[in-house]
Amino acid sequence: MKNPVFCALDTTETEAALALGRRLGGLVGGLKLGLEFFTANGPDGVRAVAAAGLPLFLDLKFHDIPNTVAGAIRGAVRLAPAMTTLHAAGGIEMMRAALDAAGEAAAQWGVDRPAILAVTVLTSMGQAELPGIGVAGAVLDQVKRLAGLAQEAGVDGVVCSPHEVEALRAQLGPAMRLVIPGIRPAWAAANDQKRVLGPAEAIAKGADLLVIGRPITAAADPAAAARRIREELEATG
Repeated sequence: MKNPVFCALDTTETEAALALGRRLGGLVGGLKLGLEFFTANGPDGVRAVAAAGLPLFLDLKFHDIPNTVAGAIRGAVRLAPAMTTLHAAGGIEMMRAALDAAGEAAAQWGVDRPAILAVTVLTSMGQAELPGIGVAGAVLDQVKRLAGLAQEAGVDGVVCSPHEVEALRAQLGPAMRLVIPGIRPAWAAANDQKRVLGPAEAIAKGADLLVIGRPITAAADPAAAARRIREELEATG
């Protein structure tokens, strides 16, 4: 993909998401819709935003028993997203069930199978939070453990913070797609993200796709912010 930036449209308003998506045409590589949007608007909202003409990343982070996740994936594939997500912590059988369901549903509906991405450790979590969920050791160790599980399951890529990119690229090799949230240009606020990095730095470390939300969506001029990020990436690439 020429432009690796997917803009996270963190809104519950379909018309606002569609309008912003249209404004960002040619400035970003795609749009990300997450739980906030999906629970408010459902599949019809996703179809409406697809009218912006950009690839969609449907970031729903499925995590349930294999049969339930397989059913949810079948529904998601019908919306023809470019990518969707599940939690690697759900285990190998869950991830394999999702892959099988995605392939079957894509053939049924005559669409391309979306890339299935496994989320490792959320970028809102840091070292201090891991003991509270029963995880001992360093964040990087947990990310590598979950990424290895995802690769064994056969998924297309993983979602991790920019600070784990180099280690995962070395561990997983060149074929696994690394999708990176927690991207903050130097001129943008970090907000609630704890493990962040600039766009050009993340690409230099081996990231494939960057998820950027508030630095674009909360800017006074979102199109200008997206253009600035694109130009910064082009200047270093």
